[in-house]
Parts: sequence; C-alpha cells; structure tokens
Amino acid sequence: MQARAAAFHDTMSSRRSVRQFSDKPVDRAVIEACIRTAARAPSGANHQPWFFACVGSAQKKREIRLAAEAEERAFYSGKAGEDWLEALAPIGTDADKPYMETAPWLICIFAQRRGGVQAGEDRKNYYIHESVGIATGLLIAACQMAGLATLVHTPNPMAFLNGICGRPETEKPFLILVAGHPADGAVVPKHALIKKPLEAIASWL
Repeated sequence: MQARAAAFHDTMSSRRSVRQFSDKPVDRAVIEACIRTAARAPSGANHQPWFFACVGSAQKKREIRLAAEAEERAFYSGKAGEDWLEALAPIGTDADKPYMETAPWLICIFAQRRGGVQAGEDRKNYYIHESVGIATGLLIAACQMAGLATLVHTPNPMAFLNGICGRPETEKPFLILVAGHPADGAVVPKHALIKKPLEAIASWL
C-alpha cells in the first residue's frame, strides 16, 4: 500500500499547470477514459451533478477563447482588484489565452442544479460544488496518469459557455480544463514550484 501511494505521489508531483500547448492530437478515447474516472467521484446523494462538454472543434475552441479573453481583459483592467493582480504577478499571466485554440481539448465542466441518480431525472441536487470539485480533481489526476498536461481556467463570469456548449440554464459553468501535450520548450514559473511541506498542511491527532 505504501509503495502504491508513493508511486502515485511521484506521478502527481510532476504535474504542472502548462500554458504552452502543442497542437499534437489526443485521441478522443483517452479523454473518454479520463471522464469515466472523474464520473466515479463521490457526490451528494449520489446525484452525480456534473456534465463534461469536451470541445475539440476548432471553431468552438475559438469561440470559447474569444469570449474568455473578453472577460479576462476586464479582469486585468481592474475588475480583479490590486491584491489579486499582485498575487498573480509572479505567475506572469495576462488576458491572452492562445493555448485555448492550440490545445486539442477544452473540457468545459458544468455543475448541475437539477438531476438525480438516473439520467433524465429532474430533482434537486445536493453538495453540488463539493461534488463537482472532487470529480474535477479526479479528472486532473486521470489526465496526468494518461500523460497529458492540463491547465485550469476560470474566466469570470463564464455564462458564455452555456450557449457555446449548448447547455441549459440549470447548469452553471464550473471551470475549463485545457488538456493536451505541452509544447516543446514549455516552461512554468518558479513561483508555481513552491509547495508547502507536509507539516504545514496536515496534523495528526
């Protein structure tokens, strides 16, 4: 058990948020397998309140990029506030998101307000964001195990995703997971390599 836990830790320790992606294709079957893993996450009342809109179309990816960049320009122009922008400065991000078109897949994750245990049910869902957050974590881990690089992107607001992805108003966009292969020479900022030690994040009672 300890060996398996250590091996998984070693794999996940190499995960990085990548902002330079290759246009190298990733087979749909790989993404499907990762989504199946995410769908095994625990959820409130087992209602599984998530939907994964997997966008591989060049036209759709461009629509998402343009809409996301419009929100990002407002964000970096002052909407975020000085403290938030100061916190982001060491990472070096800005409003330009070309990787959203370059990467082969944008996985748009939606949180469902209504649903149920069986597909097609229309009941109230519970612990929605907690459940979708757990599923997203499993998805990121699954992508890493498959050898894919990922990036979490959360433009605010994200209501434009409902229209582009054809999702109903009862679903709220949770985040966009960019997935693919890193570009040759892709780098990450040193700031992103800083991880708190175990004693700072855990206690034993």
